[in-house]
Amino acid sequence: MRASRFFISTLKEAPSDAEIVSHKLMMRAGMIKRIGSGIYTYMPLGLRVIRKVEAIIREEMNKAGGIELLMPLVQPAELWQETGRWDKMGPELLRLKDRHGRDFALQPTSEEVVTDVVRTEVKSYRQLPLNFYHIQTKFRDERRPRFGLMRGREFTMKDAYSFDRDVAGMQASYQTMFDAYVKIFNRFGLKFRAVAADNGAIGGTGSHEFHVIASTGEDALVYCPSSDYAANMEAAEALPLIASRGAATQTLTKTSTPNTTKCEQVAKLLGLELSQTVKSIALTVENEVDGKLTKENWLLLLRGDHELNEVKVSKVPGLKNFRFATEAEILEAYGSVPGYLGPIAAKQPVNVVADRTVANMADFVCGANEAEYHFTGANWGRDLPEPVVADLRNVVEGDASPDGKGVLAIERGIEVGHVFQLGTAYSAAMNCVYLDEKGQPAPMQMGCYGIGVTRILGAAIEQNFDDKGIVWPDAIAPFEIVLCPMGYDRSELVKTETDRLYAELQAAGVDVIVDDRGLRPGAMFADWELVGVPHRVVIGERGLKEGNLEYQGRRDPEASAVPAADMVGFVKGKLGK
Repeated sequence: MRASRFFISTLKEAPSDAEIVSHKLMMRAGMIKRIGSGIYTYMPLGLRVIRKVEAIIREEMNKAGGIELLMPLVQPAELWQETGRWDKMGPELLRLKDRHGRDFALQPTSEEVVTDVVRTEVKSYRQLPLNFYHIQTKFRDERRPRFGLMRGREFTMKDAYSFDRDVAGMQASYQTMFDAYVKIFNRFGLKFRAVAADNGAIGGTGSHEFHVIASTGEDALVYCPSSDYAANMEAAEALPLIASRGAATQTLTKTSTPNTTKCEQVAKLLGLELSQTVKSIALTVENEVDGKLTKENWLLLLRGDHELNEVKVSKVPGLKNFRFATEAEILEAYGSVPGYLGPIAAKQPVNVVADRTVANMADFVCGANEAEYHFTGANWGRDLPEPVVADLRNVVEGDASPDGKGVLAIERGIEVGHVFQLGTAYSAAMNCVYLDEKGQPAPMQMGCYGIGVTRILGAAIEQNFDDKGIVWPDAIAPFEIVLCPMGYDRSELVKTETDRLYAELQAAGVDVIVDDRGLRPGAMFADWELVGVPHRVVIGERGLKEGNLEYQGRRDPEASAVPAADMVGFVKGKLGK
């Protein structure tokens, strides 16, 4: 490729609406162009990266037994209604009508469509297992699109779906896909971590997320440096920080605590450690019984220095559909304004759930259900009944690892892939069955596996950039190497050597571009450093007279001289070709 015949459109400054590093650099490098909120045109440089990402994914999916098809972007509502997701998905599912008034959706994912394909085409156990995948445009009507390709509305995703006879088969397919994802992300050249995760809206029984490690990542990843334990914050198990409950040593005392609605304020006023306080979080659960709406009061108890994990709360029996109580509901149930709530002497019946650590606390401080007052010296059994105990909190760095092999550390990551064990969540709802060896129908066991193709670009940049611009890994860079001739249009010596090197690199299978635009060296180098091409060779008359060319890797602090005759072999060695 010659730069004069390509389209390169770099900017000195990022547009004012670009928020994070990857968004700014992709806009400045001319890789994407915004045409609407969360919707972008992929410009030639950006599209080259996307195609390289897709090629790696296709190769590894095919090696792992995946079969590629292509499912439609526009999907009929009837399929989504079969699984109940037409209503459950909410406003992120963009709904539209055709000229006949029939309902359709712009797909955010394709579980329903692929299940419909399989239930009509597959009848016998002899046709299983199967794994279909496609790389297709998706649309999710985000409330607040931001961060460029990281949280856009239209994006490209690879999604795959496995179908098996039984749970053991599904687990085997899941492991095959997990292993394929590890190979894919290794080939991308990115530092990543696979962590246990919650299935969320997709449903099913188990899942792992794949995160590109980046200090700017939105997600907290929990792992044990001395073992294989890893989970995202939502799924990371928090062990009790107190091994067993001590005996009560204090009398329950109602203590004046004016103007202290937070545990930090209470601890400071009483001269205590924050870890001696308990915070109370009021929830409401609404249920319909015999056509009448009823409300249940729930109170969650966490140690004052801990944070609530809402995903864990939703898994407590009875709390699947919880919401936070309103101020009016709190006043009615507890007789107090928020900030002074507690598990002792509520006005109405309350279901109390204590975090594991709180359940082992003694002589703790909690709200007295009266404004300006807290109880000190509260103890389980003596002052209030034993609670339901559950894991309710986020882990913190230094907590014991659940596998008993060390302590936990936390780093930031950007989710770019997710694999799920779906089980029969979709096949049962859509009657996707096969006939077993005895001729009996049974629902297929499913798995689904996604990679955010366009999100990979943003995540890779968030992990790989400096003050000059992007630093692409070799495998997904728009070009592997750029040749920068000094005076290509003025020096026959430079032109001849550039053309020779260009032809030989192309013949060696190297993805190379020649910058023959006639720019000054400073402007030329700045463009390619911004774009992030990982290898650069400068061809100049002075060096050629000494038989040398100048090589510099994108991360190298300075250039080095390489004999012109050796450059092709040198570059191939750098690229591992």
